[in-house]
Amino acid sequence: MDVELDFEKRFRLVREIIETIVLTVLMFLVIRLAVQNFNIDGQSMEPNFHNQQFIFVDKWSYLFHPPRRGDVIVFAAPPEPDQDYIKRVVGLPGDVITIQDTTVFVNGKALSETYIDPHRQGNPYAPIVNMVIPQGDYFVLGDNRAGSSDSRAWGCVPKQNLVGQAAFVFWPLGQDNWGLVKNESGIFDQVPQPPQVTNPTMCPVKPTPVPATQIAPSQGGHPSLISQAELPATFLLPTLLGGWWYWQQRAQRRCNAKEATEQDQEEEV
Repeated sequence: MDVELDFEKRFRLVREIIETIVLTVLMFLVIRLAVQNFNIDGQSMEPNFHNQQFIFVDKWSYLFHPPRRGDVIVFAAPPEPDQDYIKRVVGLPGDVITIQDTTVFVNGKALSETYIDPHRQGNPYAPIVNMVIPQGDYFVLGDNRAGSSDSRAWGCVPKQNLVGQAAFVFWPLGQDNWGLVKNESGIFDQVPQPPQVTNPTMCPVKPTPVPATQIAPSQGGHPSLISQAELPATFLLPTLLGGWWYWQQRAQRRCNAKEATEQDQEEEV
């Protein structure tokens, strides 16, 4: 009888270890597929994103809804498909964009872009008048308007180029925008429906020189910008914590079951 109990305990322990390992691996894979790390290289998104910051990019949300005006997105750059850029969505498919000096108009509405630092305001590009964004494309701008290569230079971003939405700044600690990326969609709440435009100019996609800011690739040429040494802190740690939580829950359930059994035995006596 003691041998059978000992075997049963060992079997239960092995089964729980296997379940914990499987759960941890599954959590790792889910996190890895849903979130990607990037390292910002440059200043074209100042003052809201800084050079050498590490961010998490949400790769799943756009499977369920399209990008919105104000979203900060990471995408394969049309002029350099092997490079990933980070910019802010200003115009959606069908929108009409006009840029006069530093003022951006979307569907005839002048934007009050409070996320822009006045000291970094500027427009080194030619004016844009009544440019229509084709279906499936997005008009994007860097927050550092005086030092950003964006849709003003090379046109719109096709939907298929999107990697995901910048969701969380996680390194370095202590900077003013550490944490969840601020939602700026309210600035676009009063944008009207696109007007009818006579002889519109369609937003192009054309090559351009290397931009002022881009998402730098890793040395191996992969889109992830986190080194192998840093992967445990960003992916393994959450999954291991998940496995530990699962193990603790199982241990608590075993303890509760044992107490219930002992209580039943006492009642029978």
